[in-house]
Amino acid sequence: MIVDKIKKQEVKNVKNKKPNIDIPVGKWIKCDNCKEILYKEAVRDNLSICPNCGHYFRMHIGKRLNLIIDDGTYKRFDINIDTPNPLQLEDYPRKLKSLREKTGLEEAVSCGIGNINGEKVVICIMDSAFLMGSMGIVVGEKITYSIEQAVQKRLPLIIFSTSGGARMQEGIISLMQMAKTTAALTKLHEAGLLYISVLTDPTYGGVTASFASLGDIILAEPKAMIGFAGQRVIEQTIGESLPEGFQTAEFLLEHGFIDKIVERKDLKETIYKLIKFHKGGLTYSE
Repeated sequence: MIVDKIKKQEVKNVKNKKPNIDIPVGKWIKCDNCKEILYKEAVRDNLSICPNCGHYFRMHIGKRLNLIIDDGTYKRFDINIDTPNPLQLEDYPRKLKSLREKTGLEEAVSCGIGNINGEKVVICIMDSAFLMGSMGIVVGEKITYSIEQAVQKRLPLIIFSTSGGARMQEGIISLMQMAKTTAALTKLHEAGLLYISVLTDPTYGGVTASFASLGDIILAEPKAMIGFAGQRVIEQTIGESLPEGFQTAEFLLEHGFIDKIVERKDLKETIYKLIKFHKGGLTYSE
């Protein structure tokens, strides 16, 4: 009887003993698609793509610039605009401060001039890590300024979009950015300059309904989710089920909304060739 109690106690102690495994915090990431636990460095080295299933992780502005722009050629536009608080929300300034410390970004977009294989371009890159890439007053103004610079300097314009839509913390003024960016793009079009829009996951709302959909050429990354309202909202509104794959880049390509799906590794070369085509420096066979 006493021996049995001792044996049970020994088994219990073994089960409760924690294994001495040293797993560094922040070194691992879980893939949302295949659920595999991945080493962060392996994902970074693979262009932020899951090496197990090919799922595209969202990309930080800095990494995107390194992927697209020639080393040492990017010069960010010096636009000193502080993000306003038109609705006087108490938490909004604190949220912005926290995000700036966490992401190292001032706002949801970075704009400037750089070279793509030696070809000078104006480029804007959005980042979903900053308030889901929402378009507020500063985002709209920076993109409009960039379009104006492209017109003034007669350069191609490249915009990488990722967004949840207009920024609700700035009310109706955020919606006005749709009209402002669209009007600026009209001037770019009238000047005969090239605008390439690249849609990444996700691109929704007012961004999709304005500058993201107005490119002379619209590219997208594989399986990027693109639309205006979310699928659930649309289904509840129309009272019907939507087709399989609705709002994916592949579905939109099939229905003529975008021109080409381009893998991340091929984006720089594809954009370069499109710029050269527009300038007349390449033939179709190349």
